[in-house]
Amino acid sequence: MPDIRLNKLAKLLVNYSTKIKCGDFVLVQSEDVAIPWMEEVVKEAVNNGAHVEFLIDSHEVEHIRLKYSSKQQLENDLYIQKKALEKADVWLTAWGTKNTRTNANIDSDKIKASFKGATAWRKVYSEKMGNGTLRWCGTQFPTYADAQEANMSLSEYEEFVYSAGLLDKENPIEEWKKISQEQEKWIKYLDNKNELHIISKETDIKVNIKGRKWINCDGKVNFPDGEIFTSPVEDGINGVITFSFPGIYVGKEIEGIKLIIKNGKVIEATAKKGEDLLKSLISTDEGSCFFGEVAIGTNYGIKKFTKNMLFDEKIGGTIHMALGDSMPEAGGKNKSSLHWDMLCDMRQNGKIYADGELFYENGKFKEHILK
Repeated sequence: MPDIRLNKLAKLLVNYSTKIKCGDFVLVQSEDVAIPWMEEVVKEAVNNGAHVEFLIDSHEVEHIRLKYSSKQQLENDLYIQKKALEKADVWLTAWGTKNTRTNANIDSDKIKASFKGATAWRKVYSEKMGNGTLRWCGTQFPTYADAQEANMSLSEYEEFVYSAGLLDKENPIEEWKKISQEQEKWIKYLDNKNELHIISKETDIKVNIKGRKWINCDGKVNFPDGEIFTSPVEDGINGVITFSFPGIYVGKEIEGIKLIIKNGKVIEATAKKGEDLLKSLISTDEGSCFFGEVAIGTNYGIKKFTKNMLFDEKIGGTIHMALGDSMPEAGGKNKSSLHWDMLCDMRQNGKIYADGELFYENGKFKEHILK
């Protein structure tokens, strides 16, 4: 018998996050380990009258593809993914794997080449998300591997995952509607601002946000949610930022990341561990050395860093910035096959100013600003 929380998750994704209706073409995608999630989602979507097709991924097979392909082979467009997204009205995905370190020993240049192979489908995804013709939501299916990565038992990790999404509540959809209303207040505040000044440990950075739209992440694009973000002006970032937590990419960890930015471009990048991969990622393409996102995490129910950015970037009291592809819906213009989030803790002496006004300190919004 399926976990009732998994059933609640499927109902929320279909009826709240993506609002699937009769006649929608819905693509459902996950690794084979997450088939219990896929079964619940497909059932709910079909019951809403949607036409549903699905893709089942395999980390083991993907590892073989990366290991034995040439760089030229990996740079070829992923045709099936591209065509499926061109057709889809809704795309629902679940992360969750049997082994989070499958590709830990794959050469960095091959990983970089595989990013280029994703360029075509990412372009379709980005354009359709930007013009509103695709509704996407990604979520986490709890697995032993992901639980182990988070230093939890599977039952502890299930509790962590589902409680972060408020699926332990009687009516999760109503709970997320309340969160949406609270976050919207800060969206309206920031939409009128021109510049952020972010200060934290070994971090002092100014970010131009003039004319950009802030997005309320309230469970409609990925889940669990809890952040507000925008895409910064491409050449409008200056200063230094040090990321408090390891950057995770394709199962590899990069620790102690420090970036110096001038006119939006990363001009110097260092790391205590994984510096070669860091520099390789930054040089992926023309847009990968610029930022596509700046965001504030608002989910104070997520307190533990689990090496899973779906949760980590939402941690209340943190900010994150992403190198690479920007969000057209926020006004972003940077294009890249890379979109890589990195996390900075703001809970100890962190400050954010908007046009000179201190509105965020020690990991919390200053509520009196809105009164």
